[in-house]
Amino acid sequence: MAKGIMYIDGQRVPFDGEKNVLAVIRKAGIEMPTFCYYSELSVYGACRMCVVEDEKGKIDASCSMEPRDGMKIRTNTAKLLKHRRMILELMLSSHCRDCTTCEKSGNCRLQELALRFGVRHVRFEDTRPVYDKDESSPAIVRDPNKCILCGDCIRICEEMQGMGILNFAHRGSDLQVMPAFDRKLSQTSCISCGQCAAACPTGAITVRNEIGPAWRALHDPKKRVVFQIAPAVRVAVGESFGMAPGVNAIDKLVSALKMMGADEVYDTNFGADLTVMEESAEFLERLKKGGPFPMFTSCCPAWIKYLEEENPKYLKNISSCKSPMEMFAAVLKDQYAKKDADDGKTTYHIAIMPCTAKKMEARREEFTHDGKPDVDLVLTTQEVIMMIKESGIRFAELEGESPDLPFGMGTGAATIFGTTGGVAEAVARRVVEDKSKNTLQAIQFSGVRGSETIRSVTLPVGDRALRIAVVHGLVNAQKLLRDIEEGKEYYDLVEVMTCKTGCVGGAGQPYGLIPIKQQRGAGLYEADRAALIKRSERNPIVMEMLDGSLKGRTHELLHVHYKKD
Repeated sequence: MAKGIMYIDGQRVPFDGEKNVLAVIRKAGIEMPTFCYYSELSVYGACRMCVVEDEKGKIDASCSMEPRDGMKIRTNTAKLLKHRRMILELMLSSHCRDCTTCEKSGNCRLQELALRFGVRHVRFEDTRPVYDKDESSPAIVRDPNKCILCGDCIRICEEMQGMGILNFAHRGSDLQVMPAFDRKLSQTSCISCGQCAAACPTGAITVRNEIGPAWRALHDPKKRVVFQIAPAVRVAVGESFGMAPGVNAIDKLVSALKMMGADEVYDTNFGADLTVMEESAEFLERLKKGGPFPMFTSCCPAWIKYLEEENPKYLKNISSCKSPMEMFAAVLKDQYAKKDADDGKTTYHIAIMPCTAKKMEARREEFTHDGKPDVDLVLTTQEVIMMIKESGIRFAELEGESPDLPFGMGTGAATIFGTTGGVAEAVARRVVEDKSKNTLQAIQFSGVRGSETIRSVTLPVGDRALRIAVVHGLVNAQKLLRDIEEGKEYYDLVEVMTCKTGCVGGAGQPYGLIPIKQQRGAGLYEADRAALIKRSERNPIVMEMLDGSLKGRTHELLHVHYKKD
């Protein structure tokens, strides 16, 4: 990789391996404006906001320039300032400017840069037609009137998820981003992962907002509103209130929800412990029967949807266990049925999730009984943050409150479900015969943890050496499937998380690049280290229920079989 010295605005800046001039500029402490640059994707170079000027007055996009020793550039000349303002004005001229009612208001890159560069007047008339919104997806909403053609959604869908649902269509002034043949998202193979919405710098693609139904439930005296909080939410929710990524804020979140009117607040960790118990039992049973292998984990609804749409032959390989969210919901609705009848109330169950695909999962017919869903509503971390701000709650100053019992108790194994490798590690803790502290540490350092997109480890269980794989990012899962099919690899158990870094990087979380997502994962591992109970089989409430109210009913309440429509 290239090494050397660059001169940026007269400042001497060393570089060593940075892939472009833009990275070196940011290293120098200068925040260059960009729309189409996303460091985890290929360089597109379309928006031209990151242009710089060299000694000869030539301007070029810094995102596509390779740093060279001795290179001298300016980032803020009169010519560049005029250029950027013109780009912004042209973008705004063909952009729906209903900013106060936009889902991304206050969090829109176009809005932010227009304010930063003082664009207060748009001289050009908007001649584009008004396009219809696409609200057909259960997870995301697409508004073509707010698209600035940066291509981020196209590249993230293709390069990170390997799906290619979106692309450019038409030419010139008629250019648009859309699914093939301008179909609705519900008519495509979209898996509802929402990563396009996470990458979109404007309100062109957003997470479906369901805050209204949540408030209506909280204000209804005939409803008992019960929340569950997913592991990944606790280490991201505080970021919007000045807390560092990875700080465990679940106790503050519980307090905030109670102030907003929640009747009871539980921890999805309880459902994760149930999942570990059932999934490990299923895995051990498969080992006795000889397959089918590999067994795929079933926690990620986007992964399930992908196999249904693109690779249904692997549906038999998916664990029959419901996801922790749905396991918890089934148990909750079952346990509260009599209480509802006695109290004359209806339990309304809201799940707070880092994942947009959970909105899709909650609507599946497999998780609907007697015409009612087990999870009435899924709110993302972002939506809950909006509700807290709407309530005027000073989140960072709140006194913490623990989740309610009995479903507020979870183990360290359940907590790490929210990061890549966590599910595999939790199952490994359950199935290994040696339960000593040394074995826990051996599993931890076996390679199951890490940031590599595909990782594999070998762990002894009885007289057999188990091959376990961990993969995150759907495009990487597709590669792993090809390797299995071609006989290059064999695995007994495969953990798949569709989003890079796992649930901590879900599209429902506050926006952050990989380093921030890794800090969140580190926060979950820190919570695991501090947990009094490390293994799911030592959760006393879970074990009491499995031996009591759930005995003989686990298949009915905790398992599901997916079939291609």
